[in-house]
Amino acid sequence: MSETSIGLIAPPEGYGDWLTDLKGRIHQAQQRAQGWGSKVIDRLAQDLRAAFPDIKGFSPRNLKYMRAFAEAWPDSEFVQQAAAQLPWGHNVVLLDKLPGPETRRWCIIQALKHNWSRNTLVMHIENRLLERSGKAVSNFESHLPKAQSDLARESLKDPYRFDFLSLGQNAQEREIENALIKHVTDFLLELGAGFAFVGRQVLLNVGGDEFFIDLLFYHLKLRCYVVIELKAGKFKPEHLGKLSFYLAAVDAEIKHPQDGPTIGLLLCKGKNEVVAEYALRDNNRPIGVAQYQLMESLPAELQSSLPSIEQIERELAG
Repeated sequence: MSETSIGLIAPPEGYGDWLTDLKGRIHQAQQRAQGWGSKVIDRLAQDLRAAFPDIKGFSPRNLKYMRAFAEAWPDSEFVQQAAAQLPWGHNVVLLDKLPGPETRRWCIIQALKHNWSRNTLVMHIENRLLERSGKAVSNFESHLPKAQSDLARESLKDPYRFDFLSLGQNAQEREIENALIKHVTDFLLELGAGFAFVGRQVLLNVGGDEFFIDLLFYHLKLRCYVVIELKAGKFKPEHLGKLSFYLAAVDAEIKHPQDGPTIGLLLCKGKNEVVAEYALRDNNRPIGVAQYQLMESLPAELQSSLPSIEQIERELAG
C-alpha cells in the first residue's frame, strides 16, 4: 500500500532535500545540547593547556564560565563597551549571583562608574542595592533642576541598612548616631558614592541661638551639603519643620554661593508612604524620607525559638 493510499499527500518538489537538511539541523542541535558535558569540557581544557602552555585560565571551571558568559551576553557591542572592561572575577560573580541580564547590566554599569572591587560588588548584590536605590520618598523633582533632581533621587535609597552597628531594634537616636560615627566607613559605604563626612552635632548660630545638626555631609557630585536627621520612631509630618529650618540655615550660613541647594534626608524607623508624600508635597525645601534597618528581621517562628539574652546569661552563669 502506497503512502498516498492511506491519506498522505504526495510531497512537493524538493521535499527530499529539505527533509535531509532538517534532519541534519536536528542532529547538530542534539550534538550541541548533549556534546558539551563535563567530559568534553575536561578534554577541551586539557587540549587548550597543551596547545597554549604559557596562557593560564583554561581550567574546566573557567571554560564553563566562558560559555556561560557568551550565552549571557549575545549583544557583542555591550560586551565590548562594558562587560569586557570588568575583571574576569567580577563577571564570574555576576553569573553566579544574578539571574538575568537587566540586573547584571545595572551592576556592570555601577561597578565601572564607581570602580567597585570584587568584594564591594558582592556586598552590594547581597545587600540588594538595585532594589533599594532611588526608592526614598522625595520632592526633588519639584525643587531641583532636572539633572540634579535625577542624580539626587538615584543617590538615596530605601531602606538604609545599618545592621553593621549591632544595635537592638529599640536603639534611640543619639545611640544610633554615636554608633554610625564609630563605624563611619561602613556608614559612608552604605550611603553610596559621592558622600563626604563633614561633622556631627554641627553648630548653627542663628540670630544668637544655637542649634545642632545631627549629621552633615557634602555630596561631591551634587555639589551640595546634605543634612541627615535621625528619628528613632515612625515618620511624622512635623519632623520636616525642623529639618527644613536646618536646610535654610545651612544655605544661609555655611554653603558657598556656587554650591547647589542643601538637601535633607530624614531617616526614620518606619513610615507611611502616603503620609510622607503628602507632607513633602507643600514643603519648599528638597527633602527625602527613608527608613533604616538596624538588623535583618527574623521570621516570627524563628524569633520565638531563639533564647533571650537573659536565658543565655543564666546558662553561662550555671
